[in-house]
Amino acid sequence: MKNLLVVLFVGLSASLFAQDRTVAGETFPAKLDVKGTQLVFNGAGLREKYTLDLYVAALYLPKQTTDANKVISGNEIQAINIKIVSNKVTREKFNETVKEGFEKVTEGKATSAQISKFQGYFSAPIKDGDDIQIIYKPGKGTAVIINGSYKGLVEGLEFKKALFSIWLGSKPADSGLKNEMLGKA
Repeated sequence: MKNLLVVLFVGLSASLFAQDRTVAGETFPAKLDVKGTQLVFNGAGLREKYTLDLYVAALYLPKQTTDANKVISGNEIQAINIKIVSNKVTREKFNETVKEGFEKVTEGKATSAQISKFQGYFSAPIKDGDDIQIIYKPGKGTAVIINGSYKGLVEGLEFKKALFSIWLGSKPADSGLKNEMLGKA
């Protein structure tokens, strides 16, 4: 009987931990399947600016961690899922913010050609409700998928380090969001 209770508790605990996560009204899966590789939800948070809610971003990793440097330097499959929650986020503002973010990063290195290529994936209007996935694949690069449509890939680990540093680096766009994505808040 005691063993049965342990088995039931472990099974129930596993199912509770595998539940979707809702952050700022946006739901993220507990696990993200990237071509057969399972990534786990690490954390998520709301990006605000001037009291406006802009987007919710979630970090997915092979194994949970609170160590930003481990995530940034990691040469393993990782993903950031961004859900736009405001019509104030436009293509122009998004690309300008990305450009500013790359200027501030201290980790990794992104060439101007790589930044332009990345920004080119955001040529269509961005609107409230858009779902953006940024997925790093070792040996390949950083893929961009918008609303389920593959846009392209920017090669190189150093680019990924710089890109992920926009959210998780020593000078992040939003330190509160950084802590939430790292599961610290």
